[in-house]
Amino acid sequence: MPRPLFTASLRLARTIDAANNLLGRSVAWLSVLMVLLTCLIVLLRYAFNIGATATQELIMYGHSLAFMGAAAWALQRDAHVRVDIFFRRFSSRGKALIDFSGTLLFLLPLCLFLAWNCWDYVSVAWQRQERSADAGGLPWVYIQKSFILLLVISLFLQALSQLIKTAAVIFGALPSHLPASHEEHL
Repeated sequence: MPRPLFTASLRLARTIDAANNLLGRSVAWLSVLMVLLTCLIVLLRYAFNIGATATQELIMYGHSLAFMGAAAWALQRDAHVRVDIFFRRFSSRGKALIDFSGTLLFLLPLCLFLAWNCWDYVSVAWQRQERSADAGGLPWVYIQKSFILLLVISLFLQALSQLIKTAAVIFGALPSHLPASHEEHL
């Protein structure tokens, strides 16, 4: 691949990484909110005998947003589950080949499969302005279902970034595609 194309591609990968980093760090703060809301629910239930259906559903929304919004960030940081019995012994180029192949053969098809299968599910929820079936529940179920699309888009973009970075390692334009802190996780 010519040098100017690598430069432009790596700039795109850095932009994708920055966007997914911002998204992941932002939704990570939902964990604090969910803990506080859980404490509030317990207090309301056991101290005042008050049910809080909407607050319970808000925790579910936060939970789904945290996991689906941070998936691409976890992939970017190489914080996903990896069976690396052999991987740790490979050179940077070998690791890049493994990750390139896995992204191309598994991650991209998974993203396309999810996009294909969830589009109707989400669009029907938006058409119906789907609400909670529980009395006192939240009226935004269609927004919660849209988090699936957030997962698909962010993972697809991160897969493109991974392909660019691993290709750069394979062709010798980058020393490694893994984060600098990667070795301390192994």
